[in-house]
Amino acid sequence: MDRLLDEARTGPTYMRQPRLADMVLEAIEYNSGTLGHYELHAFAVMPNHVHMLVTPAVPIPLLTKSLKGITAKRGNAMLSRTGQPFWQEETFDRSVRNWQEFDRIHAYIEHNPVKAGLVTDPAEYRWSSAFGGRTPASAPDPLVRL
Repeated sequence: MDRLLDEARTGPTYMRQPRLADMVLEAIEYNSGTLGHYELHAFAVMPNHVHMLVTPAVPIPLLTKSLKGITAKRGNAMLSRTGQPFWQEETFDRSVRNWQEFDRIHAYIEHNPVKAGLVTDPAEYRWSSAFGGRTPASAPDPLVRL
């Protein structure tokens, strides 16, 4: 399933619409910078899912509830939908055990748009931490990829 999602060929592709991808990106940055729910290291807002590499400052269930809740509400409003899920119910997260794994996951996330055939270079994808010279901050443990 992860491979199918990463190729952006399955499930709803709401974030193919730039305004929806922008809204999700703004929420990711707001929850990091303003709310302080996590330190954001890497991300990619794909057409049908989101990858994030973060150091959480709040419990993971609160982090995901906050982020998925506001983006679902806004996304469904933008799509003129009611009573339908915007996100899949489950979330995949894991602890990062060392810096080599951190680097591997960071590269995986930023290269995901290339792997999906959306761009030829990670820096071309505007809904990614690789875009526009963004660089990850140094990361303390524990790290979590969502």
